[in-house]
Parts: sequence; structure tokens; C-alpha cells
Amino acid sequence: MKISQIEIYKSPIKLKEPFVISLGILNYAENIIVVIRTDKDITGFGECSPFMIINGESMDTCFIVGQYLAHVLIGKDPLNIEVCALAMDKVIYSNTSIKSAFDIALYDIASQNANLPLFRFLSGDNKKILITDYTVSIGDTDKMVSDAQKIIDNGFQVIKVKLGESKEKDVERIRLIREKIGITIPIRIDANQGWDTDEAIQTLIALAPYNIQHCEEPIPRWNFMELSKVRNQSPIPIMADESCCDQNDAKRLIDFASCDLFNVKLGKSSGIFKALKIIEIAEHAGIKIQVGGFLESRLGFTASAHLALTSDHIIHCDFDTPLMFVEDPVVGGITYDNKGVVTVPDTPGLGATVDDKYLQRLIKVIVK
Repeated sequence: MKISQIEIYKSPIKLKEPFVISLGILNYAENIIVVIRTDKDITGFGECSPFMIINGESMDTCFIVGQYLAHVLIGKDPLNIEVCALAMDKVIYSNTSIKSAFDIALYDIASQNANLPLFRFLSGDNKKILITDYTVSIGDTDKMVSDAQKIIDNGFQVIKVKLGESKEKDVERIRLIREKIGITIPIRIDANQGWDTDEAIQTLIALAPYNIQHCEEPIPRWNFMELSKVRNQSPIPIMADESCCDQNDAKRLIDFASCDLFNVKLGKSSGIFKALKIIEIAEHAGIKIQVGGFLESRLGFTASAHLALTSDHIIHCDFDTPLMFVEDPVVGGITYDNKGVVTVPDTPGLGATVDDKYLQRLIKVIVK
């Protein structure tokens, strides 16, 4: 089998309301869709959600870099994913977001060719119940409290709250949210690198009474050498996110005893191929994992959900952002029930494509 054609699409979708984290404000999911066609009439779909403030990529850079990657993959065997991954890495350093879209499409092809759903192709099973949290953006405290209550009213079983502004404001936000929704619903917090080391420790200690499940990336990613200090003094488990992109990052974090959990995102790891390496390292070290993402549609998160079925060490899911879109162009893919339970398709391959009429509206380039 050979890759005969690759299509790259710009896919901006407006969010229902701004998504706000300590690093900035987002009004659109500015994504890229990759379609890989083969000479055996098997087509793979992939998607990425570049995040300029985290992985240094944008929809525009991915559209350009994607063409470099497409040219090197034309004619290659899509079933040899390792060769394809190495070829992409030789073309350009990093650019993990756009590489992940190609990687997902390759795994879609390979699992279709094997006539297996992707999770089974990856030696997983569909026995686990996947439950996504739903995120409260950082902002006005009254709105954060109101949003938390709406999430509970809509049936979700876990809330994720964006923090990272200051100890005083962040503790007050959680205190008031807990007053509104009670103490039993799990809350996850994500500072998105917003605190310095001392403030992180003080804030986490102050948040201890509020039943916080874990805290993602409390301090700047470049300061990972200090993360073990935060972990050692924090009463709340620490999850590495922006500081854990690939298997090399994972090993370094383990070597320095920096965290309790990893947050694996395909847009950070360059896709499934390297994400599996992170999971293997985590399993050996006894590190538990959350599978999350950026602002992918149900297409990208379907790949993430398949991955979440591959290891018992994956205990958390953060798959909520497709629910924030004003439109959903995905055909098939994961579905959500009213309690945040995510159902993964059991058909061969990824089990998700994109509506042709939607694709026809988009800016695209074709590489043959």
C-alpha cells in the first residue's frame, strides 16, 4: 500500500463563548484536518488543534508545515507508521501539533486495513467507562461559580477549573464554587503555568480542604526542576502537562520525581506513536495518566478516546471542548451522554470522518 494523495484543510470553528486560561483567551478552535488517501482506496482522517501559547504553532503555520510533511510522505507505506514518523521528524524539528494530525490519519488507515477499531489495533479493549470533565474558564468569580453550577445541572460528574492568576483570587474562586456546588463533586484544577514556585505551594496548601483531585502544571514549564519541590510540599497531587510532551520529557520527570500524574495530549506528543511510548514509561513507573487535548473537534478527540482504552493507567479523561463548538462537522466518532460518559465507535479504524459539504467550504491544499 502507498500514500497517493494528502489533503490539508484549515478548519476554524467559533466557540459558543470565549475559552479563557491563564495564558490567554480563545474565541475560535483554529484547527487543521488532514486526509490521507491510498492506492488501495483506504482513506485516513486526522486533526490537530495548534495552540500558539503552548506548542508554538498556529493554523497557518500548520497549513504550511503540513505541506512539507505531505511531500515526504507521498509514496510511503502508511502501514509502516514508525518510518513515517521518523520521516516527519527528519523534515522539521518539533511542530508536534501538525505531526499529530498526520499520525492520527496513518493509524486510521492501519486499523481500517486490519479491520479493527483503533483501540483494538492498539491492543486495547472497550471495557472501561470513559467520563470527561467539563471546564470552567478563568475570569470573573461570579461567572465561574455560575458556570460550575450549570455544569452540575447539565449532569457532568467532574469539574475542571482554570486557575493561575494569584493565590488570593484562586483560593476565593474555589471556596465560592464549593459553597455553591458542595464538597462531593470532584474538582480538578489547572493553573496552566500561572504560579511561581512559592505561590504554587502556598496556593495548593490553602486549597487542600476543598477536595481537589489534582492540579495540572502549577509552575512554568521551563522551571520543571522546581516541580518536585512543589510536589513534595503539595497536599494535592501534581499532574505534568505542558512540561510532558514526549517520552523524553516523561523519563526526565520521573527521574526527578517531579509529578504524580501525566497529562498526555496527541498534539504535544506528535500523535499516537509517541504517546504510546509515554504510556509505556508511565506504566513501568507507576504513574497514572489523564488523556486530554486542546480544542480539537470530535474527530481529534475520537483518536484520544481510542488511546484512553489502551491502558489501565489511564484513569482520567478531559474531552470536553467539542461540546463548546457552535457547529459539529464530524460524521461518526465519539458520542457524549448527559453525564459526561463518552462512547467510542466500535467500527474499523478511527470511526470518524468529516462531512464532505463542510470540507468543501474550507481553504485546502492537495499534495500528490
